[in-house]
Amino acid sequence: MIKIGLLSDTHGYLDPALQKFFANCDEIWHAGDVGDVELIHTLEKWKPLRVVFGNIDGREVRLESHSDLLLDVEGLKVWMTHIAGRPGNYAKGIADLLKIHKPGLLICGHSHLLLVQSDPRYKHLYMNPGAAGKHGFHKVRTALRFEIAEGKPRNLELMELEPRY
Repeated sequence: MIKIGLLSDTHGYLDPALQKFFANCDEIWHAGDVGDVELIHTLEKWKPLRVVFGNIDGREVRLESHSDLLLDVEGLKVWMTHIAGRPGNYAKGIADLLKIHKPGLLICGHSHLLLVQSDPRYKHLYMNPGAAGKHGFHKVRTALRFEIAEGKPRNLELMELEPRY
């Protein structure tokens, strides 16, 4: 079993409350729009980090992250990318890649909207942790924590951070 802390769309702001929320996690995953390479360095001091870059991320962040990650974690195939759309309305090209990669868990960011939903069409769990940063239209800042064991995500927990304003 592995415990994951998941966040996205920090846009250069790392809420100190996340350190406590992620304290019992084995790894932290960031689903893009990091905003500042120093945020990556801080997260790496907390826990092992897996990170994809987002559309706002510059060269420094891109050099220390990935465009996509395909992982096998505790028997679960995971695909993490920044822009995926959502079940029933995937971004251009994502549906084709879902057919190729066949993940059991699709993780993305970009929308700033928290959504965890089963997608029966592609047989995976879709997970977008919303936005943990202060930049964007969202009012509620969020992050997730969950476990992966025996090929399944479980024990999902939500953290609502202080409002954006």
